[in-house]
Amino acid sequence: YHVNKLSIMSSENHLNNSDKEVDEVDAALSDLEITLEGGKTSTILGDITSIPELADYIKVFKPKKLTLKGYKQYWCTFKDTSISCFKSKEESNGTPAHQMNLRGCEVTPDVNISGQKFNIKFLIPVAEGMNEIWLRCDNEKQYAHWMAACRLASKGKTMADSSYNLEVQNILSFLKMQHLNPDPQIITEQITTDINPECLVSPRYLKKYKNKQITARILEAHQNVAQMSLIEAKMRFIQAWQSLPEFGITHFIARFQGGKKEELIGIAYNRLIRMDASTSDAIKTWRFSNMKQWNVNWEIKMVTVEFADDVRVSFICTEV
Repeated sequence: YHVNKLSIMSSENHLNNSDKEVDEVDAALSDLEITLEGGKTSTILGDITSIPELADYIKVFKPKKLTLKGYKQYWCTFKDTSISCFKSKEESNGTPAHQMNLRGCEVTPDVNISGQKFNIKFLIPVAEGMNEIWLRCDNEKQYAHWMAACRLASKGKTMADSSYNLEVQNILSFLKMQHLNPDPQIITEQITTDINPECLVSPRYLKKYKNKQITARILEAHQNVAQMSLIEAKMRFIQAWQSLPEFGITHFIARFQGGKKEELIGIAYNRLIRMDASTSDAIKTWRFSNMKQWNVNWEIKMVTVEFADDVRVSFICTEV
């Protein structure tokens, strides 16, 4: 039942998507015809034939066990869905020292505004599991452009996608919300409303910081949205929520077939993630776009999902 229902839904979606693709192809053909006749065209054909690229000096780090090596600077170029790392800008026409395709990878931000830390963490799927690689950007602007490109590339999209510029702006807005006010004393004097931190902050932070520190930070954050309308403030909150690393992922405790210990399984709208139960780090990711079929054995409560290339994943949720 589940497989058949999934097939029907996917067929309907495919038909809808096909209509959009046909419209875009027709528009592109019309543009091409006008161009050959010497006329002006719309931007659709330009988007298809011209894919933006990024190129800059970026620090790269490959964490490994029993190593003390830190970040190493490379001249990195971002084309399509791949990043190529060269030892210098002058060598960028030759063979790259490192190259990574981000299609299907996990992209996680590691940002600290006050510490001026702008890191991007990759978990790239390989046959043995996941390769971990970190990029360190120099500033907010560089980070926003590279992070937006990485997020699109993980979904198989390029910077030519219409959502790229919007993604850059959303990242910059999210970073702006995290900026501290240069003079918290002024805020405290301006706002006399009593704030009860216990109602706004989880117990673990109440144990870590004093109430006065938490109140000051809440007031600082409030200043970033104080001049906005109610709707605009709510939209900004939703954007910030969606920018969090684990947004949209539902977690279950599961035991995989052949595994001896309990692990976490994360289910997002577009992928299935096997995670370490103690650290929540991704171990392996499977994209639903590569899924062939799935079924449930209700007698033993085991879920089996089959993907392309004869990949089969079976697990039992120990807690639901």
